[in-house]
Amino acid sequence: VPGGDREPGSYYVGVDVGTGSVRAALVDQRGTLVAFADQPINQWEPQFNHHEQSSEDIWAACCVVTKNLRETCWDKAGHFFDLPDFLSWKATGVPARSLCSLVCKWTYSAEKGWDDSFWKVIGLEDLIANNYNKIGNKVLPPGASLGSGLTPEAAKDLGLPAGIAVAASLIDAHAGGLGVIGADVRGHGLACEGQPVTSRLAVICGTSSCHMGISKNPIFVPGVWGPYFSAMVPGFWLNEGGQSVTGKLIDHMVQGHAVFPELQAKATARCQSVYAYLNSHLDLIKKTQPVGFLTVDLHVWPDFHGNRSPLADLTLKGMVTGLKLSQDLDDLAILYLATVQAIAFGTRLIIEAMETAGHSISTLFLCGGLSKNPLFVQMHADITGMPVVLSQEVESVLVGAAILGACASGDFASVQEAMARMSKVGKVVFPRCEDKRYYDKKYQVFLKLVEHQKEYAAIMKGD
Repeated sequence: VPGGDREPGSYYVGVDVGTGSVRAALVDQRGTLVAFADQPINQWEPQFNHHEQSSEDIWAACCVVTKNLRETCWDKAGHFFDLPDFLSWKATGVPARSLCSLVCKWTYSAEKGWDDSFWKVIGLEDLIANNYNKIGNKVLPPGASLGSGLTPEAAKDLGLPAGIAVAASLIDAHAGGLGVIGADVRGHGLACEGQPVTSRLAVICGTSSCHMGISKNPIFVPGVWGPYFSAMVPGFWLNEGGQSVTGKLIDHMVQGHAVFPELQAKATARCQSVYAYLNSHLDLIKKTQPVGFLTVDLHVWPDFHGNRSPLADLTLKGMVTGLKLSQDLDDLAILYLATVQAIAFGTRLIIEAMETAGHSISTLFLCGGLSKNPLFVQMHADITGMPVVLSQEVESVLVGAAILGACASGDFASVQEAMARMSKVGKVVFPRCEDKRYYDKKYQVFLKLVEHQKEYAAIMKGD
């Protein structure tokens, strides 16, 4: 039976012949489906509205699915890859895995390798066979050169010369971190100038957000993933915080508002995105006060899809307090602002957790789609009290991937050297220190929101 050890007993095959396919399942004595297979069956339409099927074809399909139950897409599989490793294998024919993928997603230890006991506990001990051949027994750090480079077949497909160096890969967010965190910041008046790279936090912000901090020694941060050795920058330990929905949350709040169609029409008329229009509208209605002060009585807790870091609580929900009956464009703009601020407060909470555990962070390096939004960037600077560095190249994930290639080619002696040479500072956004007291008060409210939410849940669960 696929999937490892099971209690001894009888198993039963159920076969369902439907209109378009035959399906079969292997079911144990407790009624649990332990294997499944299906096979399409042919249909003919000799004339309009007349349908025919072949009994021989149906029988053949029954035979196929029954046989397939005995040998599944599991027993036949030669390798199981994370996507970055699959792509490097297609390019080079080398089944080596990247340390990044295995350490961050597959429970691999950079120091100790695979842990047999884990695979036995989850019933997948067959993956241990042949020294873990199916999931990787050759593991390379990001940027290491794979085999002899591009195979002739892959080179033909890609339109490149055979033999070009191909690097061991990174997960996309980690490539973004690599593309920004090592930039030469001299001359920009930043606190991190002259400090170790460990004083920098890369924030890759798009549909969701990742917060990448590195350290020379392992730091365990409650609610933050890691530490992972050499998973992003070789020789450094990586901690990875995250917010489950950020760009997606902003879209949800804006697009679900009653006046969104009006906003769309006005933005289109100005040839602007809806967010550029909202940013302009906020500047219009703020009058003489700082724009962030428009949310003095509107507060958002942003965990509409649970909390990943640092609370690691998937049961948490989103919260909005301070709503009114009006639903005009001003209300939408201020709700949008409060949502952006809530995401920035979430980043502040992650930073505090990391610093309490032992990190020392002075500067944020932002990349990803949301880093193109000046309001999002300024709110992160103001609310964290830290300067935000934006890369000269907005596509930092691609720059990070290219840094790996540069290392694999031998043009640089190390990933760190390539980072310093290829990552460029584009713009630095400093916090408005005069607004600190306001954001400190809003942060107190932010923390109260989740505290109260937990109290409400406790009340409802009580007797």
